Amino acid sequence: MERTHLFLLKTWRALKTQRELLSGTLALALLIALVRTVHPPQKVVTLGPQQQVRTRNPIAGVHTRFVEEVEAWKIKRGAEMIRLMGAPWMVEFFPWAYYEREKGIYDFSGAERIVRHARRQGLTVIARLGFVPEWARPKRLPDGRQTTFTHLDPPNYADFANFAAVFAAHFRGEIAHFIVWNEPNLTNEWGMRRVDPQAYVEMLRRVYPAIKRANPNAVVLAGALAPTLERNPDVALSDLDYLEAMYAALQPGERLWDALAAHTYGFKLPPEDPPAADKLNFRRIELLRAIMLRHGDTTPVYITESGWNDDVRWVNGVTPAQRIAYTLRALDYTRTHWQWVPCLAFWVFKLPAPARGYRDHFTFATPSLEPLPIYEEVKAALVP
Repeated sequence: MERTHLFLLKTWRALKTQRELLSGTLALALLIALVRTVHPPQKVVTLGPQQQVRTRNPIAGVHTRFVEEVEAWKIKRGAEMIRLMGAPWMVEFFPWAYYEREKGIYDFSGAERIVRHARRQGLTVIARLGFVPEWARPKRLPDGRQTTFTHLDPPNYADFANFAAVFAAHFRGEIAHFIVWNEPNLTNEWGMRRVDPQAYVEMLRRVYPAIKRANPNAVVLAGALAPTLERNPDVALSDLDYLEAMYAALQPGERLWDALAAHTYGFKLPPEDPPAADKLNFRRIELLRAIMLRHGDTTPVYITESGWNDDVRWVNGVTPAQRIAYTLRALDYTRTHWQWVPCLAFWVFKLPAPARGYRDHFTFATPSLEPLPIYEEVKAALVP
């Protein structure tokens, strides 16, 4: 009898403990569910008063990546920091696939947020257009590989032209500069296919007049060519050879751009290092300019990517002190020697998140917007 009583007592206690645990678990689950339904108040981010950039050098600019920012306050603060650094120009990527997810259906709300904050800070925006939506490209290449966001076939050039026109019309009065595509002389920027200058010119034939009809005052930039010595079109084509081929593809008297966009990085060399066809350096842009002039093209050249990298472990890196010195000297050199360059934009103001590699060392601010030493030095040099 005593053993039976002891067994029943232990069983009752065990059951009681299980009920308490179950009750506690249910209560915790209920609490978690309730917490998930409560959203903290969102921080209201206003545009603020109209500002203007104070600078000693009106050609200074940066390429941004605000399109990948989730929080509006980071866009606003980033634009403020660019203004306070004394840089009037801002190059930003506006991906076609983000704003026309379905053919003919547009949503520019994300782009509007970037543009309105930039303009409120007194910045001039250069819009880089590209990035193909899935509906405008085949799913696979003939060899079975999936297509990428840089793949656009000639039958769809009209779709891209239509998007560019709608974009230009929507932001008329806010954006006047448009880059058509990015680094088409690299296979990875040309749909992982053989690069094709003639096809790029055909794209311009559709896009240029479409933008000009939407905004006759628009400045359409072609090229944005990557500096490279490669001469295998299945990998990449020298920017010099590619530009020559672009002119060769034009019809007599044909004009398909208002200015050229160029990328000119310094790599390990100082900005004053002389240019040569077999060398990559900051002054390589002078060779592009010479090609333009041989073809009677006196339009401006906008440098929409440039700079040095201060990751000393990277093969093309320089020291942080060298990067600062080269950047400041590049701004002075450009303004003094290249009257045909209205903008020198450095890659890149900040990244949306750490890249955990050499790419972090192109930036002027951390992902959370702490200014880096180069930011402070450029600011000291530019702001009167």
